[in-house]
This record gives sequence, structure tokens and C-alpha cells, in this order.
Amino acid sequence: MISNRVKSLSAYKTEVRPASVRLSSNEFPYDFPEDIKAKILEEVNKIPLNKYPDPEAKELKEVIADFFGVKGENVILGNGSDELIYYISMAIGELYLPVYIPIPTFPMYEISAKVLGRTIVSVPLQKDFDIDLNGSLEKIREEKPVLGYFAYPNNPTGNLFSREKIEKIRDEGVFCVIDEAYYHYSGKTFLEDALNREDTVLLRTLSKIGMASLRVGVLIGKEEIVRELSKVRLPFNITYPSQIIAKVILTEGRNFLEEKIKEIIKEREKVYKEMKRIEGVEVFPSSANFLLFRTPFSAQKVYEKLLRRDVLVRDVSYLPGLNRCLRVSVGKPHENDRFLEALDESIKELKESKTTRF
Repeated sequence: MISNRVKSLSAYKTEVRPASVRLSSNEFPYDFPEDIKAKILEEVNKIPLNKYPDPEAKELKEVIADFFGVKGENVILGNGSDELIYYISMAIGELYLPVYIPIPTFPMYEISAKVLGRTIVSVPLQKDFDIDLNGSLEKIREEKPVLGYFAYPNNPTGNLFSREKIEKIRDEGVFCVIDEAYYHYSGKTFLEDALNREDTVLLRTLSKIGMASLRVGVLIGKEEIVRELSKVRLPFNITYPSQIIAKVILTEGRNFLEEKIKEIIKEREKVYKEMKRIEGVEVFPSSANFLLFRTPFSAQKVYEKLLRRDVLVRDVSYLPGLNRCLRVSVGKPHENDRFLEALDESIKELKESKTTRF
């Protein structure tokens, strides 16, 4: 029998419709050079496919620790950040105690908590997409959540929450998970807090820097916290190919990654400026590798107009506070140009349609 708890859940939405310009999933737009691919193939050919991988992923963990400037003892690896979010929701506080989430944000925080039967204390963001501190403190003091999730920058809004507001919420006894999935595009971090406090951990990922197919998430925290959280980690959770390929890319391909991340940031600012020139489009500043925007028209209509022009973005208008909003990932320069052209044409077409109708 399926429990009522599970029946009440909504599945996480993904975007799978076909298009030649796919800017819907905040993916790294660049494939790796042939010499790095050749090295990957060489190493993958050595994998004994009949054997389990290293259960601790020790070699990859050391490479990732070096990449992020921490020690291996400060790291837990997960099958994507999603798995780590489940572990945290399972391990921090008793399951009858609530979880605080500012909304809208990454849906997996709420899904993972609800799967475990935990109550959600959700507080809508302000109009500027920052945390509503007064509203949050009131609900926290009333409902006593022990765990809170903060996407930093936030997905899908792209902004960085006020650090001071997060700290004030933490002062209320809330264990803070700072999800820095887009750290490479913001440069802002709570790393020192995570390494030195017992009420803060970081999440990072390789998915947003070119390795989405490998599903490698990273939790960084104080050694004592990492040791306790490791008790709920599933065995062999990082596959042999993922361990090998990620290790090659983070060593042989580090310079390539750093160069392309700079290009993506530059393209983000270009796309932002060009979108501001399109009449009727309200685009919001971003510290991530995507941009949130709103138009005067139904998000579904804009989405369909773009898709007819072979450009796929993400309709996020179903999320609280994001009426008529869509999200577009930053792609390669020619993809961004295609998107800008398609958006301009789509908005003009919708305006003409509205004028003709009346």
C-alpha cells in the first residue's frame, strides 16, 4: 500500500521537450576538448565493470577537497546534491520537527522533507526576492523548525539572500544548509562558517560546471558533523565511472573549466543588458548561470512561442510569487543570440495578437 504521505506529494518537474537551443536546465553549455575526452576514455577503459567502486570514493574526494580548498575529512559525496538533501533532511533534528524554507526556491528541499513526513515552515520571499526576515522570525518562533535550506544564489530567482538575514535565522537555533550550487558564478560563500560551526553546512555540485551527467554532489562541513552525517550515506553511492571521469576533469580540465566559467559570467551580463532593451520584458539581476524574467503575457504563451522558434526555456510561473515568469539558462554566445532574437519576436507577436483581438 502506498502511504498517504507519498500520495500527497507532487513529483519534481523536469523539462524534456525537444529543441535545438536548450536553455531550460541551468547546464554548463560547453563540452570538453578532445584531449580531455581522450584521457577520460583511456581511464574508463581500465574500469573493472564487474566490481563495486571504492565505497568512500577516496581519490575523488581528495581531488574535490583540493578543488574547493578544504580537507577530505570535511567532505561527503552524494549522487547529486539531491541525495545529500535527503540525508540532511533525515539526519538533522527529529523527524517530527519542522523544516524552514523561504519560497520560491529549489523544490527538492520541500520534497525531501515531506517524503520523511516532516512539516514545512514556508515563508514567501519579499518582492525583491530577499528573505522576509520579520515574517520568518515570527513563524520560526511559533513553529520551532530545527533545519533550514537556503539556495545561495537562489534558484529560480538568481539572487543572493542577505547574509545578515540568514545569520539572524541561524541565531534562532535553525541548522542552516547553504546550497551553493551556483557558487562558481557568484563567488560568494559561507565556507568559513561551514568549516568552523556545528550549525551550518554547504552544498556544492559538479553539475553546474560541466558534469551534470555524472551526478556528483558535495557536502562540506565541520569534521564532526560530516562524520555523523556519513552514517546515513548509502554504500557505493558514487559510481565507478563518475569517480574516474570527475577526477580526470577536475585535474586535466581545471584550466578549461575556469576559462569557460568566466565566459559564462560575461555572457550572463550581456544577455541581461540585451533583455532589458526588449520592451515589456522585466529581467532580474542574477548571480547564477541563469536569468529570471517576467513579461506582460502568460508564461505558457511565451514558452510556446519560443519553442516554436526552437528555443527551450523553463516556465516557472507555477511557483509562488512568480506569476508570468520564465527562467533562461546562459548558453553559448550563438545560443544566447538565438534566444534574444526569439524572445524579441515572440513578445512582438503577442503584442500584435493582443492589439488585433481588440
